[in-house]
Amino acid sequence: MPIKVKSAADAAKKFIDVTPGRQSYYETGVKGAGADWENNTLAAKQSFKSAVSASNIDAMFAGGVKKAGAAKYVKKAGDLGPARFTTGVQASGGDYQAGVQPFLEVIAAENLPARAPRGSASNIQRVQQIATDLNKKRLQLRAAGA
Repeated sequence: MPIKVKSAADAAKKFIDVTPGRQSYYETGVKGAGADWENNTLAAKQSFKSAVSASNIDAMFAGGVKKAGAAKYVKKAGDLGPARFTTGVQASGGDYQAGVQPFLEVIAAENLPARAPRGSASNIQRVQQIATDLNKKRLQLRAAGA
């Protein structure tokens, strides 16, 4: 006996009509979900490693990009992005400050040799020193969060 299902158009219409009225359920659910998210995500680290190490991961990634396509990216970014941009930036101020602070401290602590004339290899060495120290800090922070 076949299973009767709604059409995709009817399902989408119901989703669009009903779901916006459930914002309060979303807000309540999010407020209490932090510990569960963290614990479950940490418990899945081996699954994540297996997934990103799969022999066909590059093909799956490319397939997902092709399936979505450039037109969907432009449509969604154009339709949703502008309205969310300012509030997203404003909400992230504290996170931005906390994230950039360790790197600004590394730069401020640098003791570089004097700048040489334009085109001198020693100028590149100055940049290399900063890049090396910033990468070292990045790796330290990643390991500290592990």
